Amino acid sequence: MTIGSLPPVLPPKLPRFVGLADDERGRRFRFRLWQVSLTALVVGVTGWFVTLGPVSAILALMVAKHVLVAILVMDLGVDAPRQT
Repeated sequence: MTIGSLPPVLPPKLPRFVGLADDERGRRFRFRLWQVSLTALVVGVTGWFVTLGPVSAILALMVAKHVLVAILVMDLGVDAPRQT
């Protein structure tokens, strides 16, 4: 072989096609995990406020009720966009 006659360079073979599942299971699982974590956090913080006294307990329970209802409503899909 001489310098002027190099073999042609071919592109590499294409990789094998890998099908990735793009379903809602992973997304729903992360959302449920986020909901459970947030609920546990709200309950824990509320419990801590209850130990501080009656006034803080009443205020914490009022706020916690609204936050927990908001988490429940998100799970029910009330805020989801309408599918036509």
